Amino acid sequence: MRTEARRERVLETAIESTVPVAAAAPPSSEGAGVSRRGLIDSPQPAAIRLLAVVAFAALGLGWDLWSKSAVFAKLGCPGSLPVWKGQILGVSIRFELETTFNHGALWGMGQGQTWLFASLSFVAIGAIGYFLWNRQAIASRWLTAATSLLLAGTLGNLFDRLGLHGLKDLHGETVYAVRDFLDFWFFNDGFHWATFNFADTYLVVGASMLVLQSFWVPAENEIARS
Repeated sequence: MRTEARRERVLETAIESTVPVAAAAPPSSEGAGVSRRGLIDSPQPAAIRLLAVVAFAALGLGWDLWSKSAVFAKLGCPGSLPVWKGQILGVSIRFELETTFNHGALWGMGQGQTWLFASLSFVAIGAIGYFLWNRQAIASRWLTAATSLLLAGTLGNLFDRLGLHGLKDLHGETVYAVRDFLDFWFFNDGFHWATFNFADTYLVVGASMLVLQSFWVPAENEIARS
């Protein structure tokens, strides 16, 4: 009887000694799929995310180039086509397709600097390639989507700046400019938003996603405390 009692006490002591260890073990953030940067990461390996960037960027680029070609082929340049007019939340809006060549950057800034912005596009592509190579650009689903948009937008406008669209001016010379056609007027035509294209939209949305991502990243000392 004494031997059995001793065995029971030894077994209870062993069980009690293991409970604090299990309770003290911190939960694994990796198992929950949440990174320490506050972003929800997908379990897919980097190769799948890289393929996703290439696939979505190709789709976005294809839509941008096709839409430009279709609208310019139908309307010529310059040309316009009313699409919709109405109100949203009390704000009058008029949307039309209006073809124009942009020799500058986003929203018509920096006119006459086509080759400068073409050079910057090559720099941007190189930077995207670098961050893809070290996997920072695909560290999360959010960054994967942002990278896809930025790559598609950069390639779409670079295609036009290099004159690969094949369009020529009245003198028969190739036009080295971006094709824009999305045109919005607001407040009973009192305010005109600069004409743009889908590549511009990709760039704005992708850059905005990176800005939002920067607010999610805690400071290094906060990471060290966690």
